[in-house]
Amino acid sequence: MRSETKQALHKIRETLTEAARYDHAGSLLTFDMETICPPKAMEEQGDLVSFIENKAFSLRHTPEFEDQVRTLYQNREDLEDTDRILAESLFREMEKTKNISPEQALEFSKVYNKAYVDWIQAKNKSDFSLYVPSLKAVREADLKKQSLLEHPSPVVYDDLLDIYERGMTSGQLDVIFDACRERLVPLLRKILASKKKIRTDFTCRRVDEKSQETAARYLLQVIGYDFERGLLTTTEHPFTDTPGRDDVRVTTHYYPENFMSSMYSVIHEGGHALFDQNQPRAHWDHFITGEKTMGQHESVSRFYENRIGRSEAFISLVFPELKKIMPEALGDVSSRELYEAVNQVHPTLIRTEADEFTYTFHIMIRYEIEKMIVNGQAKIEDLPRIWNDKYEEYLGVRPANDREGVLQDVHWTSGFGYFPTYALGNFYNAMYYNQMAKEIDIGAAIGAGRFDLINGWMRDHIFNIADRMAPSEWIRAITGRALTPDDFLDYLESKYTALYEL
Repeated sequence: MRSETKQALHKIRETLTEAARYDHAGSLLTFDMETICPPKAMEEQGDLVSFIENKAFSLRHTPEFEDQVRTLYQNREDLEDTDRILAESLFREMEKTKNISPEQALEFSKVYNKAYVDWIQAKNKSDFSLYVPSLKAVREADLKKQSLLEHPSPVVYDDLLDIYERGMTSGQLDVIFDACRERLVPLLRKILASKKKIRTDFTCRRVDEKSQETAARYLLQVIGYDFERGLLTTTEHPFTDTPGRDDVRVTTHYYPENFMSSMYSVIHEGGHALFDQNQPRAHWDHFITGEKTMGQHESVSRFYENRIGRSEAFISLVFPELKKIMPEALGDVSSRELYEAVNQVHPTLIRTEADEFTYTFHIMIRYEIEKMIVNGQAKIEDLPRIWNDKYEEYLGVRPANDREGVLQDVHWTSGFGYFPTYALGNFYNAMYYNQMAKEIDIGAAIGAGRFDLINGWMRDHIFNIADRMAPSEWIRAITGRALTPDDFLDYLESKYTALYEL
């Protein structure tokens, strides 16, 4: 390694180590803000989060640091693999953000944190008008950041999408979602016309918060979540946070008359947590753990939530213990009845409560709307009507208020482009599930509680390489094929044709 390269790498590591401390502190403050912070203190805490995050941003955007990044990038072939990935990542990020000053970055951060506070208030009061000014500010911040890119795309939305899913474009998504419509819409009609009756009366039985928490902890333990490196608490909108390599936190929300909501939010977030808890130590040491995309991350969370958590093998495994924990809900229920209930197809208003089949429609609705927002084809004030009309068009349901409509999700408080990654996650995991099935009897492993086998395969084939390549390369490395929605659509057709006796 050349001396200038070695020196640049040393200086970069020093800077990134210091920046990581600010990132860690900012993550802890954000976690506090979204879980236990008093409502009236949230805006002030948001400003503090912005201040801390800006310290990290400033360290990574000095002229000296940028010169070191250029040196490292120019000599990246001299580096070992993990440092080469770091060099490419830093250079790519520098090209995206080098025209954003620390002062501008601070203002952007304040916009997003203020939006979160206003969203909470608007959702609690079910009044979208309280959120309108902040959402307009978020749109302007996103557009301003896109305009400052060194090499902006002619399609503004593609640059926003690239933040969450590197290399993906709206053109690709349009083709994929067209394929989903073509196959899912007629199948949904057949399912809704089916005479198959699924018992659901027990799903709304009241279960106290303590029992739900006991069930949540049990489910996390079953799938292999390490509580010595994590915790479980509550929040308005469930999420997973990873302040450090041995600190991976899961949150959920308990609804007294909907115990299945927390069950599946916990398994979903537990999937995210397993991804982070199983990262190679070398990725932390070389500062590349942030390279995985949200599509890759959502593929894992939805793999555990749906492909594992809604399988009959998994329900059979956990049912006896769940029945002990929640006898008031499951006392007169069979394992098969619970399996059918957690897979019932029922068009609903709330994305996070959606069944596995109709979930894709929720994502398509959000994708279409946020493209309209970014492209200036929709006024922010008109979003409740646009949202409600699309729900009626796609799913035949219409929100009665803003809380169960356009205000249900937190994601737009931090910008646009995230939602498609949920659907991409389904497509990715359907492909690698089929690959795993060639090597492991998945149903038998689940039934025996052998999550060491499942998590071991995921670690070797999914987790260990996610930071090392773009998603398109990653899925091809795992499966030998390019991304396609066909595996997912085949799975839905097979599963729900059998479930509904079509």
